[in-house]
Amino acid sequence: MAATPSKCLLVTGAPGVGKTTLVMRVLESLRVSHPSLNICGFYTREIREGFDRVGFDVVTLDGRQGPLASTKVSSQEALRWPSVGKYKVDVASFESLALPELQVKQGTDLFIIDEVGKMELYSPLFFQAVLNVLESNIPILASIPIPKFGRDIPGVARLRNHPGASVFTLNTGNRDAMRENIYTQLVNLLPKP
Repeated sequence: MAATPSKCLLVTGAPGVGKTTLVMRVLESLRVSHPSLNICGFYTREIREGFDRVGFDVVTLDGRQGPLASTKVSSQEALRWPSVGKYKVDVASFESLALPELQVKQGTDLFIIDEVGKMELYSPLFFQAVLNVLESNIPILASIPIPKFGRDIPGVARLRNHPGASVFTLNTGNRDAMRENIYTQLVNLLPKP
């Protein structure tokens, strides 16, 4: 009996190695080769001022966007937001965009989740939505951070160690080959056009 192919493809690697870029290029290739696919999800985009990264936005695949985290928040409410390094995480904004994109519904062919990391995991509702997607048998392409100092974030470890997950470690030398490999695996999981 042949092994069942993984339905959850997780891209990991050092910060700045190109995880989001890889996910977006695979998505663009799929939209060209399979234009009728119903793909749901989101990605995160850096906000820069000059050479400095000052935050992140969450962007849905249909183009809606809002803040995920910023160094530039000054409201009283923001003082109560959780912190990751120098960033304050706007959990309510993140949930308002990400959660509707992760609803398991008939006709969804693929979920894109960039990323499942420390900022996003401040939302227990988000993590539960990711687990629901994982159990839905609908293919997932997601990015996750690499363990820091040999320690994984508990929610990320749960995904990484899921029996239905395949982990792809990205580096500057394997990006193109990795993109082709992930694209091919996803095409084999998707409904035939």
